[in-house]
Amino acid sequence: MTDPQPTLRALLARRDLDLRLASDEAALPADALDEPLRWVHSSDLIDPTPFLADDLLLLTTGTQFVGVEENAARYREYVDRLRARGVRGLGFGTEVVRDGIPAGLVDACREARMPLFEVPYRTPFIALARANAEAIAAQAYARRTWALAAQRAISLAALRPDGLGATVAELARQLDAWVGLYDATGRPTHAAPDPAPDGAIAEALAAEAGAVLRRGARAASTLEIAGHRVTLQTLGRGGHLRGLLAIVGAELDLEGRSVVTSVIAMAGLALEQNVGLGRARTALRAGLLHALLSDDPTLARRVSRELWGPLPAAPVTVAVATVPSTRSAAAVDWLELRAGERRGGLFFGRGGDGLVVVVPASDAETLPTFADLFDATVGAADPADYAVFSRAHEQALTALRRATPGTVARFADAAAGGVLAGLDSPAGRALADARLRPLRDHDAAHGTALVETVRTWLSHDARIDEAARALGIHRHTVRARIAQAQQLLAVDLTSFPARAELWAALVAAA
Repeated sequence: MTDPQPTLRALLARRDLDLRLASDEAALPADALDEPLRWVHSSDLIDPTPFLADDLLLLTTGTQFVGVEENAARYREYVDRLRARGVRGLGFGTEVVRDGIPAGLVDACREARMPLFEVPYRTPFIALARANAEAIAAQAYARRTWALAAQRAISLAALRPDGLGATVAELARQLDAWVGLYDATGRPTHAAPDPAPDGAIAEALAAEAGAVLRRGARAASTLEIAGHRVTLQTLGRGGHLRGLLAIVGAELDLEGRSVVTSVIAMAGLALEQNVGLGRARTALRAGLLHALLSDDPTLARRVSRELWGPLPAAPVTVAVATVPSTRSAAAVDWLELRAGERRGGLFFGRGGDGLVVVVPASDAETLPTFADLFDATVGAADPADYAVFSRAHEQALTALRRATPGTVARFADAAAGGVLAGLDSPAGRALADARLRPLRDHDAAHGTALVETVRTWLSHDARIDEAARALGIHRHTVRARIAQAQQLLAVDLTSFPARAELWAALVAAA
């Protein structure tokens, strides 16, 4: 895609202009004659820099040097000002004011490494300006022609069986750069050409792609990684990103960006079209999950084997996960890819309480990785067979209530705390607070210790003497406090159910 731009070398090569380079090309910077020229301007001012733009060629007849031909400092100052302003070269029109180029100007240009060339009398300055303008127009036309041809080639590539892969390969060929397509999780899915960027660049690129996609907002950015120019562009709508396109090593002008934009549109459309198929798959998976919850895996096994491979072999770990809404689509895409890569290693479906994920009990990696990647809250059941799938699902929901974002809570850990550990929930704490409120209000108003006394008494199997020793008070005081607590709570604490309920409230409120 590198069409030659208008340059001083191109002007010097035109025989109709009859220009002559007065500088020693070997002494000039390597790209001095090949820098792009934005325009050609003429001026005989001793300081024309306030009226100049960057990257232009300046022409002069030298009237500003009349009478100071022997003043070398004047030439040096003049050339230094031009160099500082970004002038690409200086053309001297001879036989207008004087014959030949002043030696002082030649020396000053040589010291500043500024290209200097002679414009003969028969070549008007306007001819150089016109020639450069024509080159600019020709270059712009060539770029537009290239852009149209590139878009046509990319459109044809998109019609191939592997549309996305062929599109990425064609874009890489047109840009003469490396192009990579990442899915919504930041995982590379298509890339061209081989070989890919080296390990350090690939690692940094993957990290940057992942960070951009996790933010969930549409974005386009250009950065430098390990000395390579990298362009990143997200695919999809804000909050529902479908992936990211990365281009390494391409300087994109207006036409280059238009070609990339067409690829982004086609890739985004292809990925959005996949969303419809994804919805159908989601509905089917939800139906199979419903079948599994009936504890009869026959239908789910048959359908899954035809479409995605066998269900994970029992015993399995059943997990329920909730994911932030901005990461939900990416999470489903990740699970879909994981299931495709590990046929028989993962099944998932969306249930009423979140995503239900089923993996072999021996798989200790998938659930923590999923929780970490998508800030998901995950509850996992004990290993179970499909015949008791519904029970495992209930265990997973119980564990989910104890989980925090980005972590996996196991039912085994919840069960280790006993049945009363299940009271640790907002509803349980609210009921406990309401039950103990009369005792707490009395303690606050009268400076008593009814709550502490009742807790100690119950923890010592409702034995007055042992509670008195533990509290360091007289047994009659304990008995009086228990009687007062009964009156405030309006219960008979000689009854075991009443004592059990009060103990459960104390546990939940702890």
